[in-house]
Formats: sequence, C-alpha cells, structure tokens
Amino acid sequence: MKRPNILLIMSDQHRADCFGFEGRRVRTPHLDLLARQGTRFTNCITPNVVCMPARSAILTGMLPLTSGVHDNGIDLDESIAAQGFAGSLSKAGYDTRFIGKAHFSSNHSYANRPTGRCENIPSSHMFADDWRGPYMGFEQVELMQLGHNYWLPEASPGGLHYERWYHRDGLGAMKNALYSQRLDPQTQAAQTHNSALPTAWHNSTWVGDRTVEYIAEQGRRQRDADDANPFCAWVSMADPHHPFDAPAPWCWMHRPDEVDLPPHRSRDLDKRPWWHRAALENTPGGTPESRKVREEYSRMSPQTDAQLREIIANYYGMISLVDHQVGRILSALDDAGLADNTLVVFTSDHGELLGDHGLMLKGPMHYDGLLRVGLIMRGPGIVADQQNHQPVSTLDLAATFGDYAATAVPSAVHSQSLRPLLTGVGHAERDHAYNEWRLGPSRCGVALDLRTVRTPSAKLTLELTSGVGEMYDLSNDPHECANLFDDPKHRGLREELMQRLLSRPDDIRSPLPEPVGPA
Repeated sequence: MKRPNILLIMSDQHRADCFGFEGRRVRTPHLDLLARQGTRFTNCITPNVVCMPARSAILTGMLPLTSGVHDNGIDLDESIAAQGFAGSLSKAGYDTRFIGKAHFSSNHSYANRPTGRCENIPSSHMFADDWRGPYMGFEQVELMQLGHNYWLPEASPGGLHYERWYHRDGLGAMKNALYSQRLDPQTQAAQTHNSALPTAWHNSTWVGDRTVEYIAEQGRRQRDADDANPFCAWVSMADPHHPFDAPAPWCWMHRPDEVDLPPHRSRDLDKRPWWHRAALENTPGGTPESRKVREEYSRMSPQTDAQLREIIANYYGMISLVDHQVGRILSALDDAGLADNTLVVFTSDHGELLGDHGLMLKGPMHYDGLLRVGLIMRGPGIVADQQNHQPVSTLDLAATFGDYAATAVPSAVHSQSLRPLLTGVGHAERDHAYNEWRLGPSRCGVALDLRTVRTPSAKLTLELTSGVGEMYDLSNDPHECANLFDDPKHRGLREELMQRLLSRPDDIRSPLPEPVGPA
C-alpha cells in the first residue's frame, strides 16, 4: 500500500471539551467536520500537563521521566529526538517539516546564558535568516520562538522565522502597539483583552499561511513524480494559550453573556490533597525574574462569573481562529489532490483549567479540563464518524505514525499504535493511560512527584513523595467533586488503579538532566 502523507495539526492549551461537537458553545465548524469524517477519541489524555514534556513525549513516544524532559526548562536530548518519529521518517524517505511553535528547547535560560539551541532567546541570533534546520529530526523547520504575547515578538537579530517575518517590513513597533491596544468592549478579567492586531499578522494566520504554501508545494511535487516520497509535517499553533488576547473580529465572535460556565467553579481546597493549596499559595522558587513570571503570568486570582465569562469568550475566539486555519489547511489538501492519501491528526499538548474548581491556566491539579485533550484522526482506512472511548494518550502518536509509514521509531518505547482502534483491524484493547510530572520548587514553591492513571470511568493521582493522592469516579462524578482516595468503600477501585499506576516500566532516566532555564 502506498505510504500516506502525515499531517499533525496541534493547538496549545486547548481543552478536550472545547469543540462544537462536545456540546460547548464554541464555534469550530471545520474541526466538527473533521470529526465527522474520521474518528475522535473521547478519553485521550496528555502524558504531561505542561508544554515541553508533552511535546517531547509526542515526538519520541517516551514518557517524560524516561526522555528526561519531566518539566519545562529541560531541553530534549537531540540524540533521543533523532530516534523519534520525525528522524525515523526522514531516514525512511519522508519529506519532514515543522511549522510553528515547537518548544522542544527552553526559550528562557538562567542568567540569559545562551544554550546554543535555536528556540533559546539568547541564542537565536546565532541562526541566520536562511537557516531552516535540521532540528529534532525534522529536515526543515519554520518556527516561532514563543507565540504568547506576554513576551512580544523578538526583534532582529533575535527571534526565529515568524518573528523575523513580523519585523521584516519595519512595522514591528506599530504591530506591537496594535496588539496592546484594547478594543471595546473593555474587559475586567485577568490576562484578557480584545486585541487590535490585524489577523493577517497574527501567528495563527502565519502558521496557516506557511502550511498552505507547503501543502501546495508537496502537491506539485507528488503530481510531477509517481514515485515521489510522502511528507510528514507537524503544524503547531500557539493559541488558545494565555494571555487571552484574540484579535478582532475573532474576539467578538462569542458574547460573554452567551458562553457556558463550569458547573463547579469555586475553590474547595480543604477537600483536596495538600499540594493543591501549596501550589497556589507558596512562593515560587527560582530567580527573582522567574518568580515574577510565575506569580504574574502562571497564577491567576479567583475570577468573578462576569470575569470568567470574558475569559471564556476570548478563549473561544482564539479557538475559532485556530479552527479557521484548520479549514484553510484542509482545503489546501483538497486543492493539492492529497486529501485521500493523507493521515490528518488534530490534537493539543494539554488542556486548560478555565474556571473548573475556581482554577485557571495549568498546574499540579490533574482535573480532566487540564489532563484530557481532543484527538481527531482522518485518513485512509479510518472509520468515519466514529467515537472511540478507550483510554489513549498523545504519547501513542509516535508509534502510530511509524505504523502508517511502515517504519520503526526506536525511541517509541512507551507508545502504542492507534491504527487498530482507527480501522478495527488487529488487537485494540486499552485499559488505562498514564501521565507523570516531576517538578521542582521553582514553579510553585514546592517539589512534587506526580503520577496519574486514567481509565474511561476513573482516575487516580498519587504524589509519590508524601504518598497522598486523589481519586475520582468519573462515571458518577464527572466534575470531580468527591475525592475517594481515602474512602474505605472504594478501596477496591483504589487498589486496581494503584496497580496500574505502579506498572510503569522501570526505565526512568538516571541521573535526570538538569534544567537550563526556569520551569
């Protein structure tokens, strides 16, 4: 069988329930269509709830403590990355490309010391305008350095492909002023504003533009030669990650008085494990600069219902802009004649708490809003309009891509191909998916070693150092209100989940790499 093209499209910090097909009041017509055309996984989780470990796990098929990238600020070992799906498919003849936000290496580093990596802000000036890779196994890359405008796009000689394009016309300062301009209606919510930056200059649009051009190029190449090699592209948008700053007109697409609020949106820390309160109230460690970022950017005080509505409306607008780019990309596949032989995947690196339990953003509280991510797949042989409820992980994408490409992915030691679940052919049973996060005190003032196991109907998180945990019966308590970890009536469920949690392979990297920058 002809090897398919592989197109992985990713958003950032996108909850699994924030799609139109999930019933929330967010407009995602193109993603809704993609789900009808293919299979969506309703119980897919991320292997880690922050960016760098989650993305490294997708690329390598390794759990974070085995690759060594167990928190942000730890660079992925390039020798391990070379054995991931991109490097493996490159060796097998695929044309491989990364477009957008990669985040396999730390953007910020301690004392602004250059790490020599392209994504590192103090190092990016070392890479010429015409540099296009290779990077992390991808033959060619077109990267944005950050994409979250708490830090505005770096001016030349810094920045990467998006930032240099953004500033190349000499209008960067004007664009930054427009981005910072707060359009009416004015918002009162934290880290939220309706931005005047024209959509044409937004990084989601840039990713869409670069991807459409790449697909057209691949279509011409594959039409010109019957034996042309297929492509594998990872396309990564930086939204809907905070700050919540959708540009006009997307910021006005969802009215705050019409969005849906979380059913349980008050903090009840006395009912939760000790580390929930500690993570919210302790003083972050690290340098004064990193502490300021963690206190101002990574934490958010409780928001009123009116403020939460403003945040959700803007978050939905960011998602709708991502959805628009997905529509453009899918149309480009049709125009290039590549749609029938392309495996299309849409997912995110992790979710967003978005008011659940009175919490925002992300942190060491593994509620489903943060842990669960959307996963939609369409392509040759994949059953259309199918929902699969088995517990899977984005960790499984590396083995899946290797399976479709008939190519071994040496690093994918914890990854299982999803192809049997997509096609109904072969062994397909899954009983749990797994998440792990070892974080130091620099993030939230306390060191934690968290492991989570999730089945279709239950979830358990254990903090290994203290032995304290939380457990939820998702079938009867979908909003995770009753922690059953210490309830003797549910001892059998706890023992079952603990056995699954402790079945993790004994291949944790030792010693673990030291961070090069703040988490």
